[in-house]
Amino acid sequence: MRKSFCIAAAFLAAFACFASAPSFADDTEEGFVSLFDGKTLNGWSVHSGAAKYKVEDGAIVGECVPGTPNNTFLCYEKPFGNFILKLDFKAVVPGNSGVQFRSAIEEGSDRVYGYQCEIAPDDKVTARIYDEGRRGFAHGRIFLDNTADETLEAGLAAYKSGDWNSLEIQAIGPSLRTWINGVPVTNMYDYKDFSGIIGLQIHAGSQGTIAWKNIRIKDLGVSEWKDFFVQKDGEWKVEDAYLFVPECWSFNEEGVLVGQHDDTEKRDGLVVSNDEYDDFVAKVDYVFRGGVNSALYFRAHEVDTPWLLRGCQDEICGYSKEAAIWHTAGKTEPGRGWLASDDEFVEKVRNKGENDWNEIAVAACGDRVVTFLNGFRVVDITDPLIEKTGKVGLQLHGGSQGQMWFKNWKVMPITKEQRALIER
Repeated sequence: MRKSFCIAAAFLAAFACFASAPSFADDTEEGFVSLFDGKTLNGWSVHSGAAKYKVEDGAIVGECVPGTPNNTFLCYEKPFGNFILKLDFKAVVPGNSGVQFRSAIEEGSDRVYGYQCEIAPDDKVTARIYDEGRRGFAHGRIFLDNTADETLEAGLAAYKSGDWNSLEIQAIGPSLRTWINGVPVTNMYDYKDFSGIIGLQIHAGSQGTIAWKNIRIKDLGVSEWKDFFVQKDGEWKVEDAYLFVPECWSFNEEGVLVGQHDDTEKRDGLVVSNDEYDDFVAKVDYVFRGGVNSALYFRAHEVDTPWLLRGCQDEICGYSKEAAIWHTAGKTEPGRGWLASDDEFVEKVRNKGENDWNEIAVAACGDRVVTFLNGFRVVDITDPLIEKTGKVGLQLHGGSQGQMWFKNWKVMPITKEQRALIER
């Protein structure tokens, strides 16, 4: 900012449901291809736990083995990045389950981790997003999304207990969305994984038999990061960006951009992108080494001031306002000050040592802006007044004895076609 501041009867139920199960999806749905042939588990493999999977009457059936400790995953061998995934599922014997996507298998342990679209029959958490084996349950949060209660209630109302339900998962860049029987549930942003495997989970526990069929996907390619810090011919450079007050910036041998000046320099030191970005996700790792504050600028515009940029800041400050959104003034145009913050949560996730690295990120699409600190969502706002385009930049605040370390500064644009899908 800028300031002067989860037996018999079950068998009969299973038999009844499969007797009426239609055949697997064909490839006639525009752009979609089947991941399951309706007869075999070709292309799929079991990982991590002891649950049993089989094909019965055109469906994959996963059954919990009580008393075994680990969750089990039937994983498709090909990774996907951006996609729309559709399938039908049925809880034959109620139990916790889910669909992994953009996930990975931990080397050595065979443990699957990553995004999971929850399946918990008769519970309004179905179609929420959980981070299996990684961020789940950290800092008092279970799910990555912050879906409103009324939306969760609508999803639960749409769920058909003891019957087949349709599930749709869409992953486009940082946007993750889900639908249950056509009713939207989760609509969230995240930036940790942009490609990975799909898996069908059977949760460890006392019971649970889940069936899946009509599994098909529309592959929409992979979003990739663009690096602003690059190494060429053994030398680190800034690419597709420029330095403002260049004398205060230098790279060390590890590719860390160090910014430093004293309180006699009234201008901000800045690294500013050459291009403007409308919709995107950006991130950077940093160490705050003193001074007033710093920022990851976004949707900012150049103005004739000592601080050069007017627009939004993803705050870097070394205290509870980390990853808050501040709006900076121009030469004559007033700024809007703090737009959103979550001081209490930031204190749980912020690394506080003098030389500790933190990671800040921001996703912006239309009026919606979401910030993150060390992989956890901090603020999520929809603001019609917010700038819709502008440059991204890194700040070294002027008028103070400050030092900043930056590395891994990246941006990932969201195209107009992707935004149309995100907002459908």
